[in-house]
Amino acid sequence: MKLTENKKACMARLSDERGIISALAFDQRGALKRLMKQHSSEEPDAEMIERLKTIVAEELTPYASSMLLDPEYGLPASKAMQEGTGLLLAYEKTGYDTNSTERLPDCLADWSVRRLKEAGADAIKFLLYYDADSSEETNRKKEAYIERVGAECAGEDIPFFLEILAYDEKNPDVSGAEYAKVKPHKVIEAMKVFSDPRFGIDVLKVEVPVNMNYVEGFSSGGSVYTAEEAKEWFRLQEEAAGLPYIYLSAGVSADLFRRTLRFAKEAGAQFSGVLCGRATWAGSVKGYMENGEEAAREWLKTEGKDNIEALNEVLKQTAVPWNEKE
Repeated sequence: MKLTENKKACMARLSDERGIISALAFDQRGALKRLMKQHSSEEPDAEMIERLKTIVAEELTPYASSMLLDPEYGLPASKAMQEGTGLLLAYEKTGYDTNSTERLPDCLADWSVRRLKEAGADAIKFLLYYDADSSEETNRKKEAYIERVGAECAGEDIPFFLEILAYDEKNPDVSGAEYAKVKPHKVIEAMKVFSDPRFGIDVLKVEVPVNMNYVEGFSSGGSVYTAEEAKEWFRLQEEAAGLPYIYLSAGVSADLFRRTLRFAKEAGAQFSGVLCGRATWAGSVKGYMENGEEAAREWLKTEGKDNIEALNEVLKQTAVPWNEKE
C-alpha cells in the first residue's frame, strides 16, 4: 500500500498511537430506525436519530480512535466527538432494492467525496454487497462502481475504506447453517477481488470468514466447522488480503466479538483493528426510546464504556498496525 502524505496523516488521525484502528461505527440508518421502533410505538424522526448519535459520540469517542457516521443524520454527532477523534463518513445509500437479488450499490445523491471531505471526513467509507458467485454482468457493474468511488477518493487525496458484506443471491438467510458452509468462500473471494490496486482502496472493512455461532466450542447447537477448520479459514483470509483490513462486528454481542478477535489472532489473522457498531452501543437504544436521554447516557457511561474499553484491551493483544502492511 503506497499512501500519499495526506492519506498517511488522515490514517494517523483515524488510528491510535500504535497504528491500530479502534473505530466506533454508528452510520446505521434504516437498521437503526427499525431497532428504535422495537422499543416504541412512535416512529423515530430525524431529530431523535440525530440526538441519539450525538449522545453516543459524546459518551464513547473518548475511548475510540475514530468514529464512522453518515452525513444524513450524523453530522451533529461529528461536532460532538472528543477532540482528536478521526472521522469516517459513509457515502452509500442505506439498504438495497429488495425486489432484486443483485443489491447494486448507489451513492447518496446529494453528496460527493469532495463534499464529505469538506464536512470534515478523514476517510470515506462505502458499503458493498457482493456475491462472488453472482453473474459476471452483475459483478462487473459493482466493480466498475467501486472503481469510480476509488477514483473520486484518489482525486481528493483521502483514504478509501471499502466495507464488503458477502451474501448469497440464492439464499437470503445469512444467519443459517447452509450459508455458514459457503460463507468462507464468499468472504475470501471478495477480498481477493478488491485487493486489486485498480480499485484505489486503502483499507478493507470485512466480516470474519466464518459464522462463529457454528464453530465448535462457540456453538451451543450443531457446528458447521471444527475449531481447526475455522482457523484454517482465518489463515486463508489473511493470505487473500492484499491490503490492511479491519473487522466489523456484524451485530454480534460484545462478548462474542471479543472472543472472535482472540480466535482470529490464534489462527494467524493480522487484522489492523475494528469498526465496531452495535456490539458497543446497541444497549443504549432501549433506554433512550423508553426513558429518554439520561437513561441512554447512563447505559453508555457504564456498559457502553465497559464494552469499548474491553474491546480496546483485546485489540492491544491481537491487532497489527496498519502501517506494518504498507
